[in-house]
Amino acid sequence: MHLFDWILIVFPLALLLGVALYTRSYLKGVADFLSGGRLAGRYLLAVAKGEQGVGAVVFVASFEIIAKSGFILSWWGWISIPVSLIVAISGWVIYRFRETRALTLAQFFEMRYSKRFRIFTGFLGFAAGIANFGIIPVVGSRFMTYFLGLPPTISVFGWELETYIPLMALLLSISLALTLSSGLITLMITNCLEGMISMVLFLIIIGFLLTVFSWTEISQVLENRSPGQSLLNPFDSFGLQDFNIWYVLMGLFGGIYRTMAWQNQGAYSTAAVTAHESRMGGIMGTWKGLGNGAIITLLAVCAMTYMSHPDFVQQSSAAKAEISEIGQAQLQSQMTVPIAVVHMLPEGIKGLLCIILLMGIFGGDGTHLLSWGSLFIQDVILPLRKKAFTPKQHIRLLRWSMAGVALFAFAFGCLFKQTEYVAMWWAVTEAIYVGGAGIAIIGGLYWRKGTTAGAWAGLISGSSLVTGGIIARQIWGDAFPLNGIQIAFFGSISACVIYATVSLLTCRKDFEMDRMLHRGVYAVASEQKFETKSRKQVTWGRLIGIDEHFTFGDKMLAGGLFGWSMLWFGVFVVGTVWNLVAPWPLAVWSQFWFVVGIGIPVCFAVITAVWFSWGGIRDMRLFFQRLKQERPDNLDNGMVVDHHNLGDRPDS
Repeated sequence: MHLFDWILIVFPLALLLGVALYTRSYLKGVADFLSGGRLAGRYLLAVAKGEQGVGAVVFVASFEIIAKSGFILSWWGWISIPVSLIVAISGWVIYRFRETRALTLAQFFEMRYSKRFRIFTGFLGFAAGIANFGIIPVVGSRFMTYFLGLPPTISVFGWELETYIPLMALLLSISLALTLSSGLITLMITNCLEGMISMVLFLIIIGFLLTVFSWTEISQVLENRSPGQSLLNPFDSFGLQDFNIWYVLMGLFGGIYRTMAWQNQGAYSTAAVTAHESRMGGIMGTWKGLGNGAIITLLAVCAMTYMSHPDFVQQSSAAKAEISEIGQAQLQSQMTVPIAVVHMLPEGIKGLLCIILLMGIFGGDGTHLLSWGSLFIQDVILPLRKKAFTPKQHIRLLRWSMAGVALFAFAFGCLFKQTEYVAMWWAVTEAIYVGGAGIAIIGGLYWRKGTTAGAWAGLISGSSLVTGGIIARQIWGDAFPLNGIQIAFFGSISACVIYATVSLLTCRKDFEMDRMLHRGVYAVASEQKFETKSRKQVTWGRLIGIDEHFTFGDKMLAGGLFGWSMLWFGVFVVGTVWNLVAPWPLAVWSQFWFVVGIGIPVCFAVITAVWFSWGGIRDMRLFFQRLKQERPDNLDNGMVVDHHNLGDRPDS
């Protein structure tokens, strides 16, 4: 890092601090702190939520996967397109959950099942969440230590201390300060601003990479693989371990099963101004994601080229020497691409990427702190009380809880020794909770016959099987036949079977869904003014989840996404048949991925930078207007009485 790079970093950080101070004046109640008053629009949701995907730890996790599998997962991932599209457009789980008006997932569990189930799932989700989050600050800080060119250790009062430890404390402190300001109000606005800045900076970095590295050089490195382990030809990749076609197929099931179950972004599921706007936020997020992958993919393959191609032997020698000094094998593998990125970027460009990484850290860590800290108060402490906190007391407790999560993450990061891929660690720690909770969510929202006994049985069986798998893997290591995502998959399947069986055996009366979902006579008047209605009757669109709330523009966005994605599903089908009959040469695969894996995502990066910057600015303006007009309900605090939100009771 040079002086110019450090100067570039100062301005965005000052902007975030100013926004955090400005948003404090809009905080009026608990629902504002936890859910932004439920007043966010689709672009604000899509851009702000997406910022969690550009933090340092996400770059590291993605680099690990690309270094091991190249473009292979992109090909096999197209298998999931039809199902994933229907899930996204229909608002699977997300739409109905927003209709419940619950502030947290476990609050919904009390409405649907029981208070004891809420408390148990709240604590289980909190424990799994902080374990999952614990790895994020330390991985990000290690990455930034190398990125910033800091020494591996520093001397503090005569003690040798690894540099990532104080850096982790500093980054966590900044993330915590942003979160404590006004909760989700602050995080949504700062994350949206960060997202818009990042999209523009991505384009500059992409332009630099395309001028320094030629596709010929990149392709030569990717082609140099042993038979069965190709990074370009999916049909010559079945020797790849961990990140392969089975990873994709089990991930497809998990993507449906775990929808909204993992609460690291739970607040965004409650923040939309209507249930339909929440659904559209997911659709817009998918559009935005078409351009996000360009920078990570390009950085990864360029770094691999920098480290392995003969043209860069001299330039990469310093990076190789630095990597060789890392003692732990897993950590050395994890940091290979990040260190290469550090050495291959020049002054100025490095500063721009640093801005993106830091803003991603603040946005991602802040969202985690809000999610897990609020979960403990809302779903472990609050249900035990007979009398509600005052709004001031409630928000103060939430802030203390978030500070506690930050302190735990710091201690965890200081002590934790990583032996697993980041993506695998996430999969298995999520599954401790999601393995059993996923079916309780789906059954509770869509099946009138789901019972409390079924929810308990599914949760305990699924979570127990996953936890047992984790322990077995820790004891036997690679000798244990299942990896993290396989453990999660089989635990989830077992939970589904047990939930359905026990519910059918114990159901005595169908659950009243309309009241829980605020439909018909139970509709909330204050939300009706924001609803949209189509003038034309919806017919064919219902097949992919389009209903009467889709305006003409909404149909164009959803239909366009469906058509574009199905085009690539068609490419997958035709390409698979073609290669089974007459396999493509490696040179053809190389040109294919140059267009599909690099060229098209770069084009989308340009389009989405303009599109979502306009939309983000528009929605931020509307968000502040709605907050000014808001009349907060102090009873809207997450408490449930007789299976209904406290604020929904006739006598409240």
